[in-house]
Amino acid sequence: MNRKQRRAAAKFGRASNNSLEETAAAAAVTPGAAELLQTGLKHQQAGRLTEAEACYRRVLAAHPDHADALHLLGVIAHQVGRRDLAVELIGQAIKQNGHNPVYFSNLGVVLKDQGKLDEAMTAYRQAIRLRPDYAEAYSNLGYALWDQGKLDEAVAACRQAIRFNPGLAEAHSNLGIALKGRGRLDEAVAAAREAIRIRPDFADAHSNLGIALKDQGKLEEAIAACRQAIRFNPDFADAHWNESLLSLLTGDFERGWAKSEWRWKSGSSGLSRRNFTQPLWLGAETLDRQSILLHSEQGLGDTIQFCRYAPLVAARGARVILEVQEPLRELMSGLAGVSHCVSKGEALPDFDLHCPLLSLPLAFGTRLDTIPSTTPYLCAPVHGQDWEARLGPKDRTRIGLVWSGNPAHRDDRKRSIELNALSPLFDVAATFVSLQKDLRVGDEAALTERSNIINLGQSLESFADTAALISHLDLVISVDTSVAHLAGALGRPVWVLLPFVPDWRWLLGRDDSPWYPTARLFRQADTCDWRGVVDRVRTALHDLVENKRADPVLYLTANIPR
Repeated sequence: MNRKQRRAAAKFGRASNNSLEETAAAAAVTPGAAELLQTGLKHQQAGRLTEAEACYRRVLAAHPDHADALHLLGVIAHQVGRRDLAVELIGQAIKQNGHNPVYFSNLGVVLKDQGKLDEAMTAYRQAIRLRPDYAEAYSNLGYALWDQGKLDEAVAACRQAIRFNPGLAEAHSNLGIALKGRGRLDEAVAAAREAIRIRPDFADAHSNLGIALKDQGKLEEAIAACRQAIRFNPDFADAHWNESLLSLLTGDFERGWAKSEWRWKSGSSGLSRRNFTQPLWLGAETLDRQSILLHSEQGLGDTIQFCRYAPLVAARGARVILEVQEPLRELMSGLAGVSHCVSKGEALPDFDLHCPLLSLPLAFGTRLDTIPSTTPYLCAPVHGQDWEARLGPKDRTRIGLVWSGNPAHRDDRKRSIELNALSPLFDVAATFVSLQKDLRVGDEAALTERSNIINLGQSLESFADTAALISHLDLVISVDTSVAHLAGALGRPVWVLLPFVPDWRWLLGRDDSPWYPTARLFRQADTCDWRGVVDRVRTALHDLVENKRADPVLYLTANIPR
């Protein structure tokens, strides 16, 4: 997934920030307009926004520069999704009265929802300067810091909020989010439970509890927490989407695919629905003689995994147009069933229907036993660099390595490791090849020091290059990255190193993958236990190399329990 998943699918969770009670306190004593403002606030708190707006506009008709009325109109604008107008109105209020901390705190809420995190944090900090014990502003600051990945600062800000107001449920909930990000799961669960104790119907806290319980491996409890969140807020898109991921992880595909359509409304998914005029296809309409656009929506690995449905769509009589990320275009241009492949951002040809790639399993009613798993469905190009020459004589088993993914991925801490963590593998009599395109500082130094690894990652300009290189290797060992998907899609042997609670697609408690028949999964036995994973990989690697298996694919799949 992309880093709007800054956000994750991790995509798990959110927290409430607005406080009309604080707003009311700020506007409670306004000479000449207090009665109208208080009436408007009662309407606003009851959800009668039209009536509230009418009250505030009556105040402004008599006092055009009335700061409280401008501010409250800005809050309404935010509530109805008119964020630019909200910023403008609250900004006008601040010009009239730059000493009201509530104005700055609510301005921060709007700016954060616009994705302007630095500006939001400036607003929160100004609110705190004006009121050093402003618990809500500290809580909101903590949430924004979490969204920037500044987890220790987020924890500190939330703890300050709780120090000033121990009964602020949002602060406990936000603290739980930040602690979960730091891997302090027991504390995260405790923080979410405290938020729920303070406010039993706090849907966000129930959802955040589900997130932390998931990472603990307590999946039934996590699903129950998500459903509790939905009970208190039936339209809570984040909770629905979180439940979909948990359902898919536990193999409940029927519920999972249906629920996953909530991702378009979920703030934590980081996804935006494409606004095509052509209808969305989800399997009901006939495709005979229709042209359909299948478009990527999430990460590179997702595109590789779900492009497998293109031939099935074509088999229903459709002309398939496939839109993918530019690094994948060359590789996917040869995908069976695809009439035309374009890169995102390029002009699209005419089409009649469209479907996002990750909605195709829903369209086809995919269940565990009906996953289209025939591989290879991608083929490496025959042109390009002479990888055989660059690899040298084939006197040993060739093993490709990928040990880290996109550092912007919110779950990167869980899925990526350092090169040195793989050191126990390097006494195996094999030729190791780095497929790692982007190197982190420590890994770059470690790779330079190792003479027994051929570093070809920097020569990989596209996934077509990576596919061609993989075709010259006997095995790929990778953490959960797009390269693992690529090796599986090419039908090449791949060993995938997985965290204790993996991404949904790897399911639970099995060493094989129904998505990729040539994959073997090595799972953590406990949170952060990469040493145990690497030791088991080393044992399997010794067995593979020392026994000189003639066909690694047959060997690898034969040893996978079914």
